[in-house]
Amino acid sequence: MSGARPLQRWVLALFLVGLALSITLSQLALALLVLFWLFRLRDAQARAAMTFPLAAPFLAFVAASLLAALRSGDVGNSLLHSKALLLGLAFFALVNTLGGRDDADWFLSRFFLLIAAVSLLSLAQVSFCPQEPWSGPLLSRLTRKCFRARGFYSIYMTLAGVLTLTLLAFLPRVLARPPDRRWWTAPAWVVSGLALVLTYTRGAWFGFLVGAASLSLLLRRAAVLGVVGGVLVLALLLFQAGTLEDRLRSLVDPADPTLRERFRMWETGLAMVRDHPLTGVGMGQVKRVFPRYARPDAIKKTTSHVHNTPLQILVERGLLGLAAWLWIWVAFFVHAFRILRRIGADRQRERALVAGSLAAIVGFLVAGLSEFNFGDAEVVLVAYALMALPFVVERSAAR
Repeated sequence: MSGARPLQRWVLALFLVGLALSITLSQLALALLVLFWLFRLRDAQARAAMTFPLAAPFLAFVAASLLAALRSGDVGNSLLHSKALLLGLAFFALVNTLGGRDDADWFLSRFFLLIAAVSLLSLAQVSFCPQEPWSGPLLSRLTRKCFRARGFYSIYMTLAGVLTLTLLAFLPRVLARPPDRRWWTAPAWVVSGLALVLTYTRGAWFGFLVGAASLSLLLRRAAVLGVVGGVLVLALLLFQAGTLEDRLRSLVDPADPTLRERFRMWETGLAMVRDHPLTGVGMGQVKRVFPRYARPDAIKKTTSHVHNTPLQILVERGLLGLAAWLWIWVAFFVHAFRILRRIGADRQRERALVAGSLAAIVGFLVAGLSEFNFGDAEVVLVAYALMALPFVVERSAAR
């Protein structure tokens, strides 16, 4: 990498491995990246070169979240949950650590290859899932509850969220012409797409499809949807078509029990909002408050989230928090789309990085309408990392 010191390059590599395999490792590497970034602030020339896009909406969201914590029924516990706000530093650290287009391309390509390897493992995990977990720490972890692909993550929804972001971000590279497209891109992308299908996570599927449709519009290439359809057909032919058909059919079945339970959770969430409209109940306080509002016919009488990210933000942080949260995404889309429009048609690699980032965040937000993916540290770290790429490209183009 041209724009980072050797030690920072190794820390970036650790961060990538952590994003794919271990939240503990990724957070440790993130802490080191932030320390490197803060250390560089001592140098006046380095400070002048740094950029802080989206700083205003991020700071507004932090302020609204802390205000919600201070007004909650359990201030100490809510402030403890506010540590999740520190994950946003990943965005600013990467914007100012990755040196330009080549660094951004290096970062995305290596992460995609790591996720493809995890996806290949996930396909084996589902295909050879035993009735009882195998013995041994690693084998037990991989073969426990392996009927849905999850890789090294604790739950299939986390893998689905990471795959949605990664597949959409890298899809423009799959559609590129040689030499921008390497021989391994299409096979690795198909393996990752099959793994997403085998998570059986309907919200992630829907987010991926909407993200792919947005990418088709951004790049004006109908081939995007053709690739997506081909992967789905291949999955139906190769893996447990009956289960896939059932999950797809349930998307439009109002009698589906999981959908009905989601509706009950959303009604309960709205009831909490009516009593705490401005600043919400506080971060991490839904589990404490939910039983008082749960519907009598609800299957789950307690839960830590309401399976809808905007509603969860509204419940936890009120109207102030939701407004600041929406500001982050609106500002990102406006700025990133302007960057994309300024990039000439001859600069395909830059366009691919920016368009892929836009599509990935579209998929992330749409998937969040049926789950609280913003509260999943593994997923949101990937989202912040991919959000940084357009601004890295912009700084490179400016130089």
